[in-house]
Amino acid sequence: MKISARELLDELLDRGSFASWDRQVVEVSASPGYRTELREARARSGADEAVLTGEGMLRGRRIAVIACEFGFLAGSIGVAAAERIVTAVERATELGLPLVASPTSGGTRMQEGTVAFVQMVKVAGAVAAHKAAGHPYLVYLRDPTMGGVFASWGSLGHMTFAEPGALIGFLGPRVYRALYGRPFPEGVQTAENLYRSGVIDGVVPVKVFRRIVHRVLAVVETAAGSKGSSLDIETPTRAVDSETARDSGTEKSAWDAVLISRRPDRPGIRELLRHVTDRVPLSGTGQGESDRTVLLALARLRGRPCVLFGHDRAGQDGENTMGPAALREARRSMQLAAELALPLVLVIDTAGAALSREAEERGLAPEIARCLADLVTLDTPTVSVLLGQGSGGGALALLPADRVLAATHAWLAPLPPEGASAIVFRDTAHAPALAAAQRIRAADLLADGVVDRIVPEYPDAADEPTDFAHRMVRAIAEELTDLGGRSPESLRSERHLRYRRLGLRS
Repeated sequence: MKISARELLDELLDRGSFASWDRQVVEVSASPGYRTELREARARSGADEAVLTGEGMLRGRRIAVIACEFGFLAGSIGVAAAERIVTAVERATELGLPLVASPTSGGTRMQEGTVAFVQMVKVAGAVAAHKAAGHPYLVYLRDPTMGGVFASWGSLGHMTFAEPGALIGFLGPRVYRALYGRPFPEGVQTAENLYRSGVIDGVVPVKVFRRIVHRVLAVVETAAGSKGSSLDIETPTRAVDSETARDSGTEKSAWDAVLISRRPDRPGIRELLRHVTDRVPLSGTGQGESDRTVLLALARLRGRPCVLFGHDRAGQDGENTMGPAALREARRSMQLAAELALPLVLVIDTAGAALSREAEERGLAPEIARCLADLVTLDTPTVSVLLGQGSGGGALALLPADRVLAATHAWLAPLPPEGASAIVFRDTAHAPALAAAQRIRAADLLADGVVDRIVPEYPDAADEPTDFAHRMVRAIAEELTDLGGRSPESLRSERHLRYRRLGLRS
């Protein structure tokens, strides 16, 4: 039987000490059917959203808490839930309180599409800021914790424990079966197996976790009263290609874009590299790992030096997609950019991160979370490029940049449309309709503020690979020029505000 959020708080905190921080949930765009689902979820669960936040006492020590309620739409995280989480994390940071988070979730809320998926960026950023301020962040994973929740704030704890028998993993078993036609190997996505594999620190019931938190805080004893300052910065003006108005891809459906992006002859990162002035290829993590689904290089784009990292469609084949080593190589690119004081360019073109026993046991989801946390706090200019497919956490890990460009037929989604269809409808036949409803295509991402600029295809990059590559390299170089000379403080502040506001109504 699943532990509700209220039951968890009753066991974790001193009796009667919990005080809620929750205010009325923010409004989100919702179809009539989704509004009905929300009303029914509130009536059934007794909660107004999938997350409860507040503070309480643990053996006399004041702490902040965040707890998911699985009874509310399977604990899925959309814009309103993410805003509640971020607000609570920011308040805990301002008050200088230790923060205990207990996720249980199926992942991203499919009814809200890509805008819900990218909320994990701002959640990870808020947690990173809390930790950078010197405050403890402890995580207790409950049954189940899956998808984007595990791959963001569920994997960023200074210490992470889990409920006995909990299902914990990156991709849900039902989605895996729908995509590959066979069940996911048994026993991999369990708390006990992840503990044996070194992904989490222990498997304990709530009462034991309460004792562990007490001991940790007794050792750490962070200074109370440390307060951060609020930011008051204008949102950077979005640059839109003059060519975008002529060809934004609006005549193509989202499903058309998905099919076009999957053309085997579509130009990828290697085509871009052929048109840079200088390049120095690098390989691996520097710690004995390499992944042939990604490329890393030092490069000059139209004379602008940068570190360039991205997905290599030439190295991806069927189920051979980016694994934990690729994400550790991504983090190497971020470290290189910081240490060399160079801009970082990230190219997204992936069918999704690896879905395998090895990927789960070697910490795929935690590496996605660490990429998000590293990228949103980087001191150097960043440009992200949606070049083709942008599926799942493997794409999101490279997204949160100062500027985001997209090719006309590129897209970004929590899952391949077929996987989303398997979750919502238990089949793959509804993939085209879901691709449209989730607003995954470049034109929709531009309208929703996820993308800043669309680099056009005339009519398809695969039909004009050289011209398209020149056009994209020129656009990246223009953005690097525009970002040049900005202070690290300015970059971090504007980036924070950009993702903090994403999905919220003005």
